[in-house]
Amino acid sequence: MPHSQGSESRYRGRFAPSPSGPLHNGSLLAAMASFLDARVHHGEWLLRIEDIDTPRVVPGADRFIMQQLTALGMQWDGPPVWQSQRLGLYQNAFDALAAQDRVYGCACTRQELPPEGAYPGTCRHGLPPGRSARAWRLRVPPGIERFQDRWHGPQEQDVAAETGDFIVKRADGLWAYQLVVVVDDGEQGITHIVRGADLLDSTARQRVLARQLGISYPQVMHVPLLRDETGRKLSKQNHAAAMDLSQPMNTLNRAWEALGFEAVDAADPPSFWQTAQRQWAARYGLQAH
Repeated sequence: MPHSQGSESRYRGRFAPSPSGPLHNGSLLAAMASFLDARVHHGEWLLRIEDIDTPRVVPGADRFIMQQLTALGMQWDGPPVWQSQRLGLYQNAFDALAAQDRVYGCACTRQELPPEGAYPGTCRHGLPPGRSARAWRLRVPPGIERFQDRWHGPQEQDVAAETGDFIVKRADGLWAYQLVVVVDDGEQGITHIVRGADLLDSTARQRVLARQLGISYPQVMHVPLLRDETGRKLSKQNHAAAMDLSQPMNTLNRAWEALGFEAVDAADPPSFWQTAQRQWAARYGLQAH
């Protein structure tokens, strides 16, 4: 199933927005960092629409997101993919895990679980009498998961102790984010993930799952989050406003400064990207186009 993920020379990155609304300034930060990193590595930048959580999908938001990216001069390589069109891949991955007894049915409701901390393993050795499976969980093996984040440095997490067996198929029948993102990255041959720091905590779980599926997990970089005046991260759940495309240079520079750079004095997006690529490359010891 996974592509070969060989040399540095074949860099393949991705931007994977969920179409629950238009991109806001916080989404632009992750898009910008992943786009620049792909370009200065002379690699590919793929667009994946993460519409697996169907209750949150806003009709037409995917097309609007593409228009926003295009308006800011960010062009993806190759045709986009939609998770809703890849359900067979996720089923195949789940079946492979089930064939090796690496997943099990869980009858627990949210009310029956502790409000925080690891899943206590209630159903790990079989369902309670008279109960049926609602969700499906991965059997997490013991051990410390260690990895290097290109922004935050060395990371480690005891997934079994801190998270426990996590859900790969939800009680509503939908595939869980952790499963689909690992399968997609493997199938698309992604070599580098650049995304927001709010997903840093998911990385150890995804690495554990990738290993169970025989997928080589990409390198990761988790960039800072944009926050509002109250300190909350900008998000669609917090009703963040859509990016202002009437002033593209202001919008681009706000994200650029949040990544730790000085504002670029450019007349239009193409000239902004030229300067930004040079500065990003200089920061990471690379050679820009």
